[in-house]
Amino acid sequence: MGLSNARVVGLARNRTHSFSKASSETLRLIAGIGVEGDAHGGQTVQHLSRIRRDPTQPNLRQVHLIHAELLDELATKGFVLGEGDLGENIQTRGIDLLDLPRETRLFIGEAVLRVTGLRNPCNQIEKFRSGLLQHMIEKRADGSIARKCGIMSVVERSGSIATGDTIRCELPPGPHQPLEPV
Repeated sequence: MGLSNARVVGLARNRTHSFSKASSETLRLIAGIGVEGDAHGGQTVQHLSRIRRDPTQPNLRQVHLIHAELLDELATKGFVLGEGDLGENIQTRGIDLLDLPRETRLFIGEAVLRVTGLRNPCNQIEKFRSGLLQHMIEKRADGSIARKCGIMSVVERSGSIATGDTIRCELPPGPHQPLEPV
């Protein structure tokens, strides 16, 4: 998949389990763990609600990516958001993250990520900004739900990434599986 204009436009991490993350020019990704210095890094689940359910589950949410085009859309509705505000680690532009099939590999800088699924919009979004959650979920004409707040991935190859890095996609062999919440 070409996408010659797909690139990283923002990076963020947070050592604590707070909703938003602090902006950074570079991140170090660690295979099987996630973002170095981020509270959500680990081989098993690190999101507090998931730890309470089953702390032995594999961490399919090591790295959160969100498309800057969503933030552009939200700005027209009065929600001006910055890097890391929605808890994402990587903000992209020029790639339709939500339409990628599960198991797509993303080559960014020195690192390789494998897409695991969608981020499920949660009430923390509403607590962050009142009225925002309704814009993260869209009902399609067929009655299905479109979750718009990004995708989750795991790190397959360690490496550093930086704002401005290009993103190359490698689709998995077919048939392709659509993304589901993880």
